[in-house]
Amino acid sequence: MTRAQYDKLAADLAELEGPKRAEIVEAIAVARGYGDLSENFEYHSAKNEQGLLERRITILRARLENASVVDGTGSEVVHVGHTIVVENEAGDRIEVELSPLGGAGTASPTSPLGAAVLGKRVGDTVEVAAPRGAWKATIVDLHD
Repeated sequence: MTRAQYDKLAADLAELEGPKRAEIVEAIAVARGYGDLSENFEYHSAKNEQGLLERRITILRARLENASVVDGTGSEVVHVGHTIVVENEAGDRIEVELSPLGGAGTASPTSPLGAAVLGKRVGDTVEVAAPRGAWKATIVDLHD
C-alpha cells in the first residue's frame, strides 16, 4: 500500500482505539444501570457493538503489521496507489485506483483487473480473467 493508504489505516485504528472504544464502554456502563442484564436489550446491543469494534481493531492492527509500503510515484509501470484508466473492446472506459483498502472507485491488486494490470505500461493490452468471462483491457492512462 502507499504511504497515504497506510497513514489512513493508522488514523482509523487510532479513532477506533480511542474515542470509539470509550463511547462503547460508556454505553455499556449506562446500559448496566437499567437493571437485570439477562433481559436488558441495551446492554446486549452495546456488548455486541463492543465485539464488532474489537474485531475491526484486530483486523486493522494485522493489516498494518503486515503492510508493505511502496512508492510508485513517477513510475511508468502500474503499481499499487496508481490510478489507471482502462478501455475494453467496446470502447468503454473505467478509471480505478489500485488499492488494497477497497472502496468505491478502487480495484484490489489481487482482483482480476488489478492482477492483470500490475507491472504493465500505458498502451499495453491485458486479458482480465473475470468470473463472468475473460475480457481485454487496454491501459490508456496512468497517474499517481
